[in-house]
Amino acid sequence: MQLARNLFQAEPISPYVTMLSYPFSSLYAVNIDNGEARMRILMISDVYFPRVNGVSTSILTFQQELAEQGHDVHIVAPAYPAGHPEVPHITRVESGYVMLDPEDRMMKSANIHALLPQFRDRNFDVIHIQTPFLAHYAGIKMARSLNIPTVETYHTFFEEYLYHYVPLLPRFLTRRITRSLSRSQCNSVDAVIVPSAAMSTVLQQYGCLSPIHIAPTGIQMAKFESGIGSRFRAKHGIPEDRPLLLHVGRVAHEKNIGFLLSVVARLKTDHPQILLLICGEGPAKTDLQQQSNRMGLTDNVMFVGYLDRETELLDCYRAADVFVFASRTETQGLVLLEAMALGVPVVSTAVMGTIDILSPNRGALVAEEETGDFAAKVSRLLGNQALRLSIGDEGREYAKTWSAPATARRVVDIYQGLIDNKNAQQLAPAGSTS
Repeated sequence: MQLARNLFQAEPISPYVTMLSYPFSSLYAVNIDNGEARMRILMISDVYFPRVNGVSTSILTFQQELAEQGHDVHIVAPAYPAGHPEVPHITRVESGYVMLDPEDRMMKSANIHALLPQFRDRNFDVIHIQTPFLAHYAGIKMARSLNIPTVETYHTFFEEYLYHYVPLLPRFLTRRITRSLSRSQCNSVDAVIVPSAAMSTVLQQYGCLSPIHIAPTGIQMAKFESGIGSRFRAKHGIPEDRPLLLHVGRVAHEKNIGFLLSVVARLKTDHPQILLLICGEGPAKTDLQQQSNRMGLTDNVMFVGYLDRETELLDCYRAADVFVFASRTETQGLVLLEAMALGVPVVSTAVMGTIDILSPNRGALVAEEETGDFAAKVSRLLGNQALRLSIGDEGREYAKTWSAPATARRVVDIYQGLIDNKNAQQLAPAGSTS
């Protein structure tokens, strides 16, 4: 078990979204006039901004929406060497280097526990654990001390990519470790939140006995109304008429970006000027650059790294003709909704969490993970501007159905159920099983 914990602490958290900065100024706007009871929520995570990934995005989105609905959300997260603005609802904990993963930090357990006296005075109603590393164990211990319920979000399908980061262990062993540890952690909390039905099924197969609730990270549509594609193309020297495919996400092995390179190689025959833009950073970047060079795609692939979410990332989305995605491990696939919200037609495989988004066949063409089929669907869009516009408009309307306020209200309902159950247990007569 200690080996499993060490492996998990060394594993980078790396779902979907890439961003470089985020709007601190708007984080603490709380509406207390909407008539709802004010709930006090303590979130704890091994990762948060300025670390760029989908877990950070999810925490930020829910914090903003819950605050807007009148609830008090306080976040415990690592301190990062690069620094970060001081805001009243975030407590930064001294952290150290994580083996094999210089982007992440490991909080110091003693410093988390030292926060207990001040948190006891805050009268939190629930602890929401966001990651399965040190934050999980610290969150459980803190919840017991405060006598409040715990819920944990299972953001990442660890089973399918841990072996990429611990190559010395055979894949069957990393799977066994992740399944065992995931089962143990899920059964130690009062409830589990997952972003998709597929992830719920996986945890049930692991033997998770705690109640599992599906609550995806929603889209804040107001943030996806701007962006100028021509500005991005001009900045990066991309002609307006050049066919542009876009992938946004961590540049990691489990994202299956190598498959997209094969698609580009197939498309190059009929679309010699095609360009695949890869937006993000990650451990697979060097391998993918070498692969694209070997395939003769040096002039057809561009890596642009992290982009500022409030400005250039929106321009980048708008510049694309088609958004392409083929990850096998997504628990949701939030970037699909972001592309749709900006009117970019999507071609994607439907695997794991992306099934929930793509099954209605709105705003996207669903492809098989087969080079010919995927390339044919991309080529169909590139050759038909009217179809691109139609699917883009369809996607924009569909993205609205994934409203962040609605998913936040769902999470509040989960919290309230846990709180009510905890209160009922405390009021039950001694020896009662009710």
